[in-house]
Amino acid sequence: MRLAKGGHVYIITNKYHTVLYTGVTSDLHRRTWQHREKYYRGSFSARYNANKLVYFAFFETIEAAIEEEKRIKAGSRAKKIWLIESMNPEWKDLWEEVKLW
Repeated sequence: MRLAKGGHVYIITNKYHTVLYTGVTSDLHRRTWQHREKYYRGSFSARYNANKLVYFAFFETIEAAIEEEKRIKAGSRAKKIWLIESMNPEWKDLWEEVKLW
């Protein structure tokens, strides 16, 4: 079954960029807010203070987004850094852009 709603793949990090968390969501605004607010207190991102959105990409279907998430997660840290820097070379927090959606 193919879902009509698209999805985003995203990468968040902590203040010192020592942790990279890759995720997928159908609602990037809501999910980024959840990471920032530590909505799920026991989650990986909450434990490691990963709340800075540094990369995202939109896909027409959630299935395509999930496939991309798997590809990114299977890659090395160096590949994730390259991906982030190809979109966001200064590692700015992209929440300022997303929160306006």
